[in-house]
Amino acid sequence: MEDLQGLLEKINREGVEKAEATAAKIVAEATAKADAIERNARAEADKAKADAEKAAADYADRAKETVRQAARDTIIMVESSVKSLLEKILLKETEKALADGKTATELVAAAIGGMSGQGEITCGPELARALAADLSKLGSFTVVTDESAGAGFSVKVDGGRVESAFTADVVAGELAKRLRPDLAALLK
Repeated sequence: MEDLQGLLEKINREGVEKAEATAAKIVAEATAKADAIERNARAEADKAKADAEKAAADYADRAKETVRQAARDTIIMVESSVKSLLEKILLKETEKALADGKTATELVAAAIGGMSGQGEITCGPELARALAADLSKLGSFTVVTDESAGAGFSVKVDGGRVESAFTADVVAGELAKRLRPDLAALLK
């Protein structure tokens, strides 16, 4: 019986040792898998973090560029609005000055002062009346009334081949063109 008892103990001990070895192997494999999973998870988390930081930096860069472009566009829009306003004011004031008979007559005299020969001055009815009152300043120029002519006048010489326009649009446009560089410098 002792032999049987010893044999049972030996079988039991070998079974326990075998079970412990199997358990140790299972635990080692599980630990290795857990370590691999943890390494992979950390690597993925690090990559996700790096990707998120890069995306955030890219977004910040795009946002800065968008703000820079918006600021530039705003400056361009304001500059354009100021130029447009200046041009409207110039046109209005030029029309006002050219509508004044005395001022317009002086401008006609200055415009034709250096010209010789015959020519014609085309203008609206009000300026034509003002010029007719002072024909001595016109020399050999005739006045042609044009109902569609706004403020200002045009001078034709050499049989109409050479024409100089002194309309409100032309004068205001020239003034605006000459003022643009100074205005641009002020707006910067």
